[in-house]
Amino acid sequence: MIKKILIANRGEIAVRIVRACAEMGIKSVAVYAEPDRYALHVKKADEAYSLGPDTVAGYLNAHRLVNMAKAAGCDALHPGYGFLSENPELAEICERRGIYFIGPTPEVIRKMGDKTQARKAMVAAGIPVTPGSDDNLADLDEALKVADEVGYPIMLKATSGGGGRGIRRCSSAEELRRNYDRVISEATKAFGQSEVFIEKFIANPRHIEVQILADKYGNTISLFERDCSIQRRHQKLIEIAPSPQLSEQQRQMLGKLAVSASKAVGYSNAGTVEFLLDENEHFYFMEMNTRLQVEHPITEVITGIDIVQEQIRIASGLKLQYQQDDIQKRGYAIEFRINAEDPKNDFLPSFGKITRYFAAGGPGVRTDGAIYSGYTIPPYYDSMCAKLIVWALDWDAVLDRAARALNDITVAGVKTTIPYQLEILKTAEFQAGKFNTGFIEDHPELVNYSVRISNRELAAAIGAAVAASMGL
Repeated sequence: MIKKILIANRGEIAVRIVRACAEMGIKSVAVYAEPDRYALHVKKADEAYSLGPDTVAGYLNAHRLVNMAKAAGCDALHPGYGFLSENPELAEICERRGIYFIGPTPEVIRKMGDKTQARKAMVAAGIPVTPGSDDNLADLDEALKVADEVGYPIMLKATSGGGGRGIRRCSSAEELRRNYDRVISEATKAFGQSEVFIEKFIANPRHIEVQILADKYGNTISLFERDCSIQRRHQKLIEIAPSPQLSEQQRQMLGKLAVSASKAVGYSNAGTVEFLLDENEHFYFMEMNTRLQVEHPITEVITGIDIVQEQIRIASGLKLQYQQDDIQKRGYAIEFRINAEDPKNDFLPSFGKITRYFAAGGPGVRTDGAIYSGYTIPPYYDSMCAKLIVWALDWDAVLDRAARALNDITVAGVKTTIPYQLEILKTAEFQAGKFNTGFIEDHPELVNYSVRISNRELAAAIGAAVAASMGL
């Protein structure tokens, strides 16, 4: 069994992994860039080591991270999500240096990280994919030809893309010409690869993903699906497990497709197979994420399975503890990504010092975060500062609990998405469990909320104004 893990990440996911290690009796090692010196993951881990003053470079240096793991006496490395979590080079270096990489093999990461290779693998396995280019595009002329064959609108995508970056919808040849070089530039800057491909644009789809676990002995199971349709510019805001939009027959079929897709590429560890569901109830493979997902907690809540601990067990060479028939879902869970952003100002990041923070609590409520009162959110990283997860036995009950918990949580000193997410809860579509990826665009009025000011905040503001007027 693994004894000591270096966590090659930061923020709430690093804290999440530290907690899993603590329950398993495994020592945890944190790393941090200078802006993260006082971060919660540094405080919680058994050991912590500096990556130096650069804000990002240390988290992206695979050789240095593995060297630090060896120097600290670690026998494993967990990449979390983001940064190098889907970087095959990191997995390869771990393999060469005798460090367990808590994730799939480098070969699988490379294959599924290349969207055109992934599409080919799925076609070979009989998994439905969206119409599009068979390979990477050679140039703009080929892109225009493929778009004519597929039919506009189309999606121009970075082959190595992810996280909503390197992607543009094009409704005409003129838009494709305008966006072609732009997407290549974005892809090169974000992923170090300039290749792009085309997929047919699916109008008003629902974004459904399936969580899988697979060991190194060919055993693969599905942990049901998550609905990620509430998103803005391809960035998820709210996720739900299981999807309130699927029938039980669709659910079973999708789980089998995800398991088949995973087995087709020899997958091991935790992974997510993502699908689009169109208006005619047809599913299409979109991509496979070869890592832990931000939204994994809602799957844990409805199944009772600790996915991070299972990742560690699988990386240690152990067989899955469960068979498919053992996996049961119970109730509904919703995750709200609490971002330090101002929805009223086009979601502009709102970094700064958190003057007061109280996590939501009570029955069926879980908060995964990396913030505390007095912590300063640095401007160099993703704006997500916490995740609020709520659970209840039925859909109406989880909506009521979600509203209570969002009103319960307090993050003062920075603007957050909390009031915006409360407005989403009030909409008829969300309450009915019927929505698609166009939901945010279809509801521009959601930003017209009134900001709630507590009596304590009001008193503090009045005191500050009085002191300023008196020159104090």
